[in-house]
Amino acid sequence: MAESMASEERPSEPAIAQSISRALEHLRPFPPIDPAHRGVEQPSHPTSSTAPAQQNGSQAHNSNGLTSAAIPPLATVIERIHARVHAFLNESHPADSLLASVQKQTRISLDVVIKSLSEYKLSEMSLSYNGGKDCLVLLILFLAGLHPYSAHKHTDHKTITETSTGPAREEVIPSIYALPPDPFPSVEEFVVSSAQAYHLSITKYTTSPPKTTIRTVFDDYLQRHPDIKAIFVGIRRTDPHGAKLTHFDRTDHGWPDFMRIHPMIDWHYAEIWAFIRHLDLEFCDLYRQGYTSLGGTSDTKPNPKLRKEGGSDAEYLPAYELTEDVEERLGRY
Repeated sequence: MAESMASEERPSEPAIAQSISRALEHLRPFPPIDPAHRGVEQPSHPTSSTAPAQQNGSQAHNSNGLTSAAIPPLATVIERIHARVHAFLNESHPADSLLASVQKQTRISLDVVIKSLSEYKLSEMSLSYNGGKDCLVLLILFLAGLHPYSAHKHTDHKTITETSTGPAREEVIPSIYALPPDPFPSVEEFVVSSAQAYHLSITKYTTSPPKTTIRTVFDDYLQRHPDIKAIFVGIRRTDPHGAKLTHFDRTDHGWPDFMRIHPMIDWHYAEIWAFIRHLDLEFCDLYRQGYTSLGGTSDTKPNPKLRKEGGSDAEYLPAYELTEDVEERLGRY
């Protein structure tokens, strides 16, 4: 049932270079930290003039089995993301502005991550990740929240999973990726490249009801990973089944037992996109084509609210031009 994200055959050198290049694009908004300023918040608007490839000479094998001399280790990625997120929180924005609202939501979400770390070991937690906009913000905030925890004197150094598909071993974040039977290739590509950049060890499932459902997927995942007790989910209150959720909800009767953690539950659609665009995060290209909520190819179309006036049926504005939560899923059927 479960599928590995790693390739069975070692990719050719050009494929390795292309894969690393795509992964590094995800890390571009998080520049290296000057050792002289470590512990000091970084500039609010870092440039991409200094690529991570120029700053890290160590060689490792990522969770997809590729040699990655240019991809920083997980601890470095966490440190850089933490610095960038907290630089954003230190920016000054009008109290009634969208970015001020995003700052408030960011602080709340980080508090949820920090609280979860007081309740569970890292080895007991996992991420539900599908490459969508909400999961992307969740991932960034989760990693940002790990930095002060990992630097604490009581850190359990064995709690970040260590796995290997090559000669070297490296720290990774356990993640579950449940996709529809007809996924978009661009979503698949985005998940692979972002997992490589952010050091996610992904267990991939394809749902095909009634034989394979979200419930059976999580049941199988927890059987394969019996130490997992809590899973971070990027659901928001305006999503289906999200209205009554809180930041921490144990699964319902009949489901495999684990704690669902929802740091993003009270974020609004516009706030998600404001965070992504202000931090200049890489996101799936489908969002540039008018898609606002991603499912499978058979039930997902560009949002009709974003069709360009006077344009053809194939011309749409990007997803971030939409502002209303209630219109987000108009492209889902």
